Amino acid sequence: MTLTPDDLIGYVERDLDADIARWFPSAEPAEVPDTTRSIDHLLDRLPPAGAAALAGFDRRVRAGRIPAAFDIADWSYGFDFAANGCRVLESDYETELTGDDVFTIAADGGGNLWTVLANGQVAVWFHEEEVLEGGTRFDHLDVFLWSLVRYYAVRRGVLARADVESGFRSLGQDGALAENLGLLAGMK
Repeated sequence: MTLTPDDLIGYVERDLDADIARWFPSAEPAEVPDTTRSIDHLLDRLPPAGAAALAGFDRRVRAGRIPAAFDIADWSYGFDFAANGCRVLESDYETELTGDDVFTIAADGGGNLWTVLANGQVAVWFHEEEVLEGGTRFDHLDVFLWSLVRYYAVRRGVLARADVESGFRSLGQDGALAENLGLLAGMK
């Protein structure tokens, strides 16, 4: 059976906890302070499935149920672009977004931030150019988190790349497949 992005809608509530328990049973939890920026500004703007995924993920992060190994920290989760004097440009390098248009959920290991957009997509915000990098998109948060969990499981050696590669390819997400930028490239 070929996996599609639509198959993963609802992943956060349905399967995320079990995947974390299976592959990261003793991982240190991510910790974010109580003062971490709220997701409320974005929830009403997201598609319903995206709002449910972000709300469910946010609850888990704030309750300490998501591994810090996913590059979730006080500086990467809920990054306040305006307070840090940073811009957010779309991949066209012209369209400027505001902090109300996005919410960061994790770092990518290189100082860049995985960012949820108001349309429900997830993309990397490249800090050096302050742009949502082209070729880094995921259709929605559920497909991104499914991919991220497997990426880190492979990197930790608890899951084989061969066990996930066909799933990544069938999902067809730029953020997983882009040469040199995608999660699949980072598993080598």
